[in-house]
Amino acid sequence: MPRPIGRELLRVQVNGEERELLVRPYATLLEVLREELRLSGTKHGCELGECGACTVLVDGLPQLSCLLLPAQVEGAAITTIEGLADGAALHAVQRAFVERGGLQCGYCTPGMVLAAKALLDANPTPTRQEIKEALAGNLCRCTGYASILDAVEEAARLLS
Repeated sequence: MPRPIGRELLRVQVNGEERELLVRPYATLLEVLREELRLSGTKHGCELGECGACTVLVDGLPQLSCLLLPAQVEGAAITTIEGLADGAALHAVQRAFVERGGLQCGYCTPGMVLAAKALLDANPTPTRQEIKEALAGNLCRCTGYASILDAVEEAARLLS
């Protein structure tokens, strides 16, 4: 079957599922996730790499999907917020954000949760300062951050 003009084949694993997509080579990963795969949990924020609302995990590391092109994620394992829960059972980080009030409007929450998960995967017992540093690229316009930091500390306890 011929490839549509202006489209490139992208092979990735998204939330544990192997995917092959024909995408515009200049589309961002954010656009591919939201528009092609209908995974709307990854948020459009600034689209300049400043706010962190579009954070996803690429091979386990937090990345800003608004800055990544398909060629940069070819063959990678991508985890979006939709890929964290196990059915109806929330991941410990998600549960902690709910229990500790680490969210208000929820717009920044997917990026915060994924950045926190990456931190806790790499460092199961971070200090409060290490949590602040890990979340520094994620902006929240609603909270004073204290509840977010509390949520990450709670998630570390839940996961230990």
